[in-house]
Amino acid sequence: MTSVLVVDDEPGLLRALRINLVARDYVVHTATDGREGLRAAAQHRPDVVIVDLGLPDLDGADVIRGIRGWSAVPIIVLSARDQEAQKVVALDAGADDYVTKPFGMEELLARLRAAARRAGPAHDEPQVDLGDVVVDLAAKQVRRDGAEVRLTPTEWQLLEVLARNHGKLVTQRQLLQDVWGPGYGTETHYLRVFMAQLRRKLEIEPSRPNHLITEPGAGYRLV
Repeated sequence: MTSVLVVDDEPGLLRALRINLVARDYVVHTATDGREGLRAAAQHRPDVVIVDLGLPDLDGADVIRGIRGWSAVPIIVLSARDQEAQKVVALDAGADDYVTKPFGMEELLARLRAAARRAGPAHDEPQVDLGDVVVDLAAKQVRRDGAEVRLTPTEWQLLEVLARNHGKLVTQRQLLQDVWGPGYGTETHYLRVFMAQLRRKLEIEPSRPNHLITEPGAGYRLV
């Protein structure tokens, strides 16, 4: 059975969606704000996420980015915001489709079926457990020996790319382009500086790292 997570703060809409989806044999999970939605996505691993942009605590685009930090699950935006610029922000954040309120239930169900067909096998994990270090991609935080480690935004972006490719070699060019942008593919000194900072925060012996491994001349690997 296909499972769906609906993140919306309108009780009437949540109730209507639950009734219609359950009647069509979907498993339905709901959340009424962004933080609850992020927790529910990590806990339930839905096949499709439906999210409103106008949530009481977080903007829906931030919820999309939070889920995209660890998962490729199809995301459908359901929102009263109909300006093109707002749609572009949501799609750039990682949404797969956009439905404007008010909407027809049959249209939404058709888009939901299409999103479920496009979904691949779910291999995403919301956190990477390295033993003494845990990278929580859903919560966007890292813990060492159970205590949260404070990272700068750039340090987190670098670690996130490595964590999403856990165990795999990530080339210097890929890291630079993913973290700093397409114009920084050759600025390898950036990587040396920020990898050194990460190792000081996460490794027991920064000069002899166990987790943030350099592959000379090629890139880096998180193990």
